[in-house]
Amino acid sequence: MTTVNGPSITWDTHKDNFKQMKDLLVPPMEKAYVALIDDLSDHGLLDETLVIWMGDFGRTPVINKEAGRDHWPQCYSMVLAGGGIRGGEVIGESDKTGARPLIRPVTPADIHATVFDALGYDAQHITYHLADGRPMPVCDGTPIHELL
Repeated sequence: MTTVNGPSITWDTHKDNFKQMKDLLVPPMEKAYVALIDDLSDHGLLDETLVIWMGDFGRTPVINKEAGRDHWPQCYSMVLAGGGIRGGEVIGESDKTGARPLIRPVTPADIHATVFDALGYDAQHITYHLADGRPMPVCDGTPIHELL
């Protein structure tokens, strides 16, 4: 696993969101992402490498008083590439402000199930045992079949 971030760069844009995104955050991330995808493809590794571009939540659809966007777990975007994922697909749609899923909502558990499926595992049928011995499925989501 590789994480692209640095001690002086944070995506937590509670202030001055638009300038930070335009001038500091997005350009190097786009370049790094494209370079990674191109490199994996050029070396024949993209089909066996799953690339996930996401954060841990979205951003508020309302801009705060400091021209920033705060935490918003109700609706966010992500990108999957390689690793058996069907490219060029858009799954779901938000309402007009990006506040809530409108069409084809997907849960974090569904994303986990999709990743497991792309890696060749049926996570709904793999269990681990809790400290008290009860079996628990690794994931209770449903794979996003449109991507597989």
